[in-house]
Amino acid sequence: MTQIAEQMRIYLRGWKFYFRLAQTPQIFKDLDSWIRHRLRAIQLKHWSTGTTVYSRLRSLGATHEQAALMAEGAGHWWRHSEAGLNHILTVDYFDALGFPRLA
Repeated sequence: MTQIAEQMRIYLRGWKFYFRLAQTPQIFKDLDSWIRHRLRAIQLKHWSTGTTVYSRLRSLGATHEQAALMAEGAGHWWRHSEAGLNHILTVDYFDALGFPRLA
């Protein structure tokens, strides 16, 4: 995930400064939300198996019920990346990894 953060940091920062004069804050907010959703799906895909998903989510502070729910459907990355994972892998988690915000 840190390698993705390094690549995305350069791209998003440049993109943000290029379009900074645009009068479309809602579009930036929606795009930022979609990017975080995609990053959560990528993280789930990297963990790949249910046992890894469960153990990693528990180490990040998820409850047993939350981690078990995500681990049961480990192959459904996109669906689970929005449902409950946004409460575990928060914006602060991605800020700590170095992902810039658009909004």
